[in-house]
Amino acid sequence: HERGTHRISPSSSTLLLFGATGDLARRMLLPSLYALHEDALIAEDLRIVGTARSEMSDAEFREMAREALDEYLPSDRKDEGKIDTFLDHLQYQPLDASTLEGFDRLAEKLGDISGGLSIFLSTAPFLFEPTIRGLKSAGLAGDNVRIGLEKPLGNDLESSRVINDAVASAFDEDRIFRIDH
Repeated sequence: HERGTHRISPSSSTLLLFGATGDLARRMLLPSLYALHEDALIAEDLRIVGTARSEMSDAEFREMAREALDEYLPSDRKDEGKIDTFLDHLQYQPLDASTLEGFDRLAEKLGDISGGLSIFLSTAPFLFEPTIRGLKSAGLAGDNVRIGLEKPLGNDLESSRVINDAVASAFDEDRIFRIDH
């Protein structure tokens, strides 16, 4: 839809997953993304870049994802050929989101995001504020970037306000998606 003179793209060429090695990613996000891939509902050239504190290579992240799919996909959805092509979408960049260090390397890994960037934060609420600060500092909060936040957003009204204020400092409301599973 139109917003001032900017047009927010209806799609993104890159999906960035924070907390990509955690339980939620393994149990729900990666299997759900695979299901979309299996049903041909994601673009063939979509890049899915995972990030978390764990040190691992692209290949190690793909192997972790393969293990998660093996454990959490229903047996009737397991198609080795499609799993292989899904894993080709995956890349990984280690990052300690609690500090600004590393966000420039993350931006380098992402490369050209002119095709749109979607970010999903599946992290502890205390990491939301420093993550937003890091994204802003690395130029990863522009008009073609949207962000999804996994609830709970804080532990009480005050911490929720801090998180929402931090997100609003970098993203317009029409580019923020709060998700409750």
